[in-house]
Amino acid sequence: MLRAGAFLALGGAAAPLTGCGLLDRDDGPDPGPDPLTPLLDESLRLAAGHRDAAAAHPALAGLLTPIAEAHHAHAAELARVIGVPLPSASAPAAAVPAGDPASARAALRESERGGRETATRACAAAPAERAALLASIAAARATHVEALK
Repeated sequence: MLRAGAFLALGGAAAPLTGCGLLDRDDGPDPGPDPLTPLLDESLRLAAGHRDAAAAHPALAGLLTPIAEAHHAHAAELARVIGVPLPSASAPAAAVPAGDPASARAALRESERGGRETATRACAAAPAERAALLASIAAARATHVEALK
């Protein structure tokens, strides 16, 4: 009976200490931003670039709007995986060449090539649970490069 009382007394004393965080402190370094954050930002920039080019060159809207929507969907999924809200403001896009749809397509194609490389590197470095998403994004960007030819 005394042992049980002593055990309960110790258990009762230890419980408040664990609840206040004294015994379970994590003094490790701050993990920093998620490694997918740059890919999220890039997806938003690519979406904005395609939207801006579609607005500047209405003849390209049929081609560019679905690509912009794909980038936005990628950004939304990356934000979900990272655990952050999708930024509501559009990311600044690269300047779209004015008055020349061919130049706009070429500039967007180069942006997509760079984005494909970023996604491919991120996929190679990612843990298995993220690799499928990143491979899908890399494949979509490769498809965008071809569509913009």
